[in-house]
Amino acid sequence: MARMIRIFDTTLRDGEQSPGASMNIEEKVLVAKQLARLEVDIIEAGFAFSSPGDFEAIRRIGQEVEGPIICSLARAKVEDIDRAWEAIKGAPKPRIHTFLSTSDIHLKYQFRMSRDQALKRAVEMVHHARGYVEDVEFSPMDATRSDVSYLCEVVEAVIEAGAGTVNIPDTVGYATPQEFGEIIRTIRTSVRGGDRTVISVHCHNDLGLAVANSLAAIHAGAGQVECTINGIGERAGNASLEEIAMGLRTRKDFYDADTHIQTEEISKTSRLVSKITGMVVQPNKAIVGANAFAHTSGIHQDGLLKEKSTYEIMRPESIGLVQSRLVMGKLSGRHAFRQELTKLGYSLSDEEINAAFDRFKRLADQKKELFEEDLEAILSEAATRVLERFSLKGLHVESGLNQVPTAIVELEVNGRVVKETGTGDGPVDAVYRTIAVITATKSRLLSYAVKAITGGTDAQGEVSVRLEEAGETVTGNGADTDIIVASAKAYLNALNKLASQLERRSELGKKVGLC
Repeated sequence: MARMIRIFDTTLRDGEQSPGASMNIEEKVLVAKQLARLEVDIIEAGFAFSSPGDFEAIRRIGQEVEGPIICSLARAKVEDIDRAWEAIKGAPKPRIHTFLSTSDIHLKYQFRMSRDQALKRAVEMVHHARGYVEDVEFSPMDATRSDVSYLCEVVEAVIEAGAGTVNIPDTVGYATPQEFGEIIRTIRTSVRGGDRTVISVHCHNDLGLAVANSLAAIHAGAGQVECTINGIGERAGNASLEEIAMGLRTRKDFYDADTHIQTEEISKTSRLVSKITGMVVQPNKAIVGANAFAHTSGIHQDGLLKEKSTYEIMRPESIGLVQSRLVMGKLSGRHAFRQELTKLGYSLSDEEINAAFDRFKRLADQKKELFEEDLEAILSEAATRVLERFSLKGLHVESGLNQVPTAIVELEVNGRVVKETGTGDGPVDAVYRTIAVITATKSRLLSYAVKAITGGTDAQGEVSVRLEEAGETVTGNGADTDIIVASAKAYLNALNKLASQLERRSELGKKVGLC
């Protein structure tokens, strides 16, 4: 029987450290619920001490998301661990994950600690965390650049102190698969208690080896992998959850290992995270890229038509890529609408159903056919809304060959309707410049991406933008059958997020006497 590898998903913590990929509380809860449907074993919901927003997101996920262990990260400091406990104490299955570096370069230049001091601190903080929860994980940060004998000494000490999981991070993506596998093998065979402790790995992708290193570690005996949806994360990202899960499932003959992941939820989860973070998945990305199951070569096409296994080692259906047509339209009622959402795995309150149903009806008037992706866009757009200081009331754009693009925009700003006309280099630029004038904002547009949610000329366009102002970076999303309207919605969504974050920062500053 194959070994079952625990999947520790850190999309909401390390994944959120991707530049511009921050999520608000509602977005984090939405992603966490989808991760539960994906059946990950552990959700690292955030870093409780880092901000009030992270604390609240962890607290709500612990109370509202059923199934996975809910974990908070904490530095090896008493105040961090205390704060982590406050955030997760309402979760049925709580975990505290604490960390401290073991590499000499980190200890000397970042932490200003000796090896003995770091060892003592690690043991004390694991003891402290065990005072709150039975499930404690410890990570010796920058493990792959640490002296292996000292690393083993620390690992043995924290196991003795009560850490049930020890995570070996390749923090800067430095290791190769061969040497990383050997480190895991050494820990399992040389460290007292290593054979009865869950050895986890957390690999970064700086050299493009995060997945390869993680799989090498599993082959060497690791029992848990820390990864993210779409491989997002700090710098070049983390090991990709979908690649780990499908790698083990497809090559079970080699690894003799598998996961509990419901792989049919992979595609849906990938789309949700991409939409919320604004990080578009590259077409040639393994498993979830648009080209992952596309075949152009005539030789390949000929083989597929004769027998799919000639050029497909996985079925598209195995990751949920079968497009289910919804027999629904403008005549469909709330009951049928709710049933379709239930089939897709969504459970909404009556208030949420009513809001989503209104949007569905408007979309049904514009489109002939509706697909799963259309419903997901409706739900995720509703979930990513924030307090609307600025809302779109009217939009008219004129553009064409040898014509200056002109936009007439009507917004409700803090309850007051304002109308303004402006021009730009193109229709979207004209809309954005006019919105900036009305809202009196000075945001910088860092990125703009657009894609069709489904096929056909009546498909919804999905727009993601990334804005920066006063040191805050946010992602905004909008969807509509009119791409200019979708662009305006995305821009306003981002502006509303920025306004909320800047206001929160100002209030926090006043509390601590910064302003």
